[in-house]
Amino acid sequence: MTPAASARVLVVGVGNVLHGDDGFGVEVLRRLAGRPVPAGVTLAETGIGGIHLVHELMAGYDALVVVDAVDRGRAPGTVMVIDAEVTDVADMAVEERHDLLADMHLATPERAMMVAKAAGLLPERTVIVGCQPAEVDTLGIGLTDAVRSAIDNAVREIEFCLQQLTSPAKT
Repeated sequence: MTPAASARVLVVGVGNVLHGDDGFGVEVLRRLAGRPVPAGVTLAETGIGGIHLVHELMAGYDALVVVDAVDRGRAPGTVMVIDAEVTDVADMAVEERHDLLADMHLATPERAMMVAKAAGLLPERTVIVGCQPAEVDTLGIGLTDAVRSAIDNAVREIEFCLQQLTSPAKT
């Protein structure tokens, strides 16, 4: 990560707390809210409303950290720091854009980031701090033990990212 002087960073917790481990991002954000964060860092919970993420980005940020349950086929509870690769909607056919982006209220973070990129709102530096879920398809409140145990690790990873993103560049 390339540090930036006086960087403004948005950290968003996304997910659905009614679908088990899908609420990971929201739970991590709640934990972060009780801790000190560097100057210039804004914490926001966007839940499952992708359009809320786009609205938050309208304030103008130098970097974005998205916290979410991410299925990468790993062991449940595995925390991953991923450089986001956001598709440019300009490279899509009109029909494909419409099908993919039609409902921004239920959009995934990936879709919301595509809209933000198209609108010129997505920061160049975008990171996803994700956790491999064990269960996201069953209706129910609460994280599985493996994912709940990963919260502290995710908080440490986010704090490390924030330290790098908000530290003045060394010459």
